[in-house]
Amino acid sequence: YQYLSRYKREEDLDHFLFIPGRTEGTEKECLKLLLEYCGRHNPSWTELSNFTHFLNFQLSKCEKSVFCSPAVGEDFQGF
Repeated sequence: YQYLSRYKREEDLDHFLFIPGRTEGTEKECLKLLLEYCGRHNPSWTELSNFTHFLNFQLSKCEKSVFCSPAVGEDFQGF
């Protein structure tokens, strides 16, 4: 939710890091955002669950990647 909400507001995600345990938004807002970005019309709970697990896995890998680190500067901005 933290990434998707910032992405929707067109904020710079290059310097944002997920903070576990940080609560943002309501359950209703989170569900609405997941439904908007999951890419399926009327998804099942299983499809939403798979989407969130996959997105979480990919974002975790991205945060740990040297290519996505703010330290690389302008060379890979937005990568």
